Amino acid sequence: MRRRFTAFCLLVLSAAPAWAQVPDSAPARRPPTSTLSLAEALDLGRARSPDYLTALNDADPARWAVRNAYGSFLPSADVSGSMNYTGEGSSTFGGSSFVQSSPSLGSSYSIGLGWQFSGATIAGPGFQKANQRATEADIETARVNLTADITAQYLAALAAVAQTDAAHVQVARNQVFLDLARARYQVGQATLLDVRQAEVQKGNSDIALLRAQLDETDQKLELFRRMGVPAPADVDGVGLTNEFEVTEPQFAGDSLVALALAENPEYRALQALDDASKWSLRSARSQYLPSLSARAGWSGFTQEFTREETLVNNAYGGGLVAAENCRFQNDIITRLTSPLPYPNGGVIDDCNAYAGLNSAGTALDPAVEQSLLAANDQFPFEFQSQPFQASLTISLPLFTGFGRKLDVARARAARDDAQESVRRAELQIRTLVLSRLGALTTAHQAIAVQGANREAARDQLRLAQDRYRLGSGTSLELSDAQNAVSQAETDFINAVYAYHRAFVALEAIVGRPLR
Repeated sequence: MRRRFTAFCLLVLSAAPAWAQVPDSAPARRPPTSTLSLAEALDLGRARSPDYLTALNDADPARWAVRNAYGSFLPSADVSGSMNYTGEGSSTFGGSSFVQSSPSLGSSYSIGLGWQFSGATIAGPGFQKANQRATEADIETARVNLTADITAQYLAALAAVAQTDAAHVQVARNQVFLDLARARYQVGQATLLDVRQAEVQKGNSDIALLRAQLDETDQKLELFRRMGVPAPADVDGVGLTNEFEVTEPQFAGDSLVALALAENPEYRALQALDDASKWSLRSARSQYLPSLSARAGWSGFTQEFTREETLVNNAYGGGLVAAENCRFQNDIITRLTSPLPYPNGGVIDDCNAYAGLNSAGTALDPAVEQSLLAANDQFPFEFQSQPFQASLTISLPLFTGFGRKLDVARARAARDDAQESVRRAELQIRTLVLSRLGALTTAHQAIAVQGANREAARDQLRLAQDRYRLGSGTSLELSDAQNAVSQAETDFINAVYAYHRAFVALEAIVGRPLR
């Protein structure tokens, strides 16, 4: 009996330092292979996040829509050109037949200026500028949501890191518990049931550690996904460097509501859409006013016959007819009793030259033929200009089958809907701001309560350890204390990060940082 007592005392003395070595804080981690701050995560997210970049892509079309609306006050301009080929043959148009004895090539151009003016033109810039403000607000909404999303996930990863550290501490505690249970069993101060109880406790903490490590990996992987970049190969080696301070909320509800109504981008987007709906109603009502349109244009064409011998033969045939007619007219004039008051009495001396023929009348005069061929050489750019054309039109629809009434009714309904959307959003913002402020205050209070619970659970564990070490406590009592302190530490970590998440949620609805 004396030997057992002596062994037990030695056991107590040897185990006491082991109990003292059980930490209440996380063990040192391996040095990180890389680090990531929240600012770096947000910068990467703004540069690579698909959701944010998708919203950002809408900015350029919105700017050009405003420019296009102002451009409607300016005339439009268009230029066109064409080339064509027409074969020989006859065609009928308007009951008359036209014969083309030679194929021809043709080209044409036209330059036109057009201008239209109506009530929709006047309303266009205001409508598009309101839409641009809505687009900019949507982009800001995407930026605020991205900031809240990445920040919340960064906090989730930090919480997972803290839970892993707490699980490491619990494994260390249960290892000491197991070592003491085995030592007591060896000297007959504990049963095999105590050893098995400690082994089960140690096994459960090992599993909890594995799960905590897996959750930490998953949360870091999710953080990189939300940033829009691939996670590094050693994602577990990424060290999160930001620390978030817990401070008591000192916000006034009315001030936060006023700030949210001024800064919340979703609310500002709805206000811009409401403004756009008013311009749309003005545009619909302008259908009752006259519209103006003007048009001015220049044009020209070419036509070149490809079979030049046909062109020359036709001209030669025409020249023969003209020469014969000339001689006929000369014969009539010479028979008149009184000469005509024209040079040479109206008689043409050389009818062949007059008709463009050579002196023998057997062919066209070479100079005439050359001039004819030169005049035919038009394709593709020797255009024959056409007269300038311009027109001005004033239009006033008298009856459109109640279409204007329908457009105005729809535009008025859309405006009323937009106004109600703004009012609905205002009520929602007021509710959410006060609700999330209350959640933040409650989360801050919960940290104090959970901190006190953690300290009480740690004291309970130390008492249970001392009782078990001295032989007055049971392994079941110590196991319960171990479970209680593990749960208290988990609850404290959850309370701290619930506070930070509540802060992020409040900032998201306000639309700007609050710390």
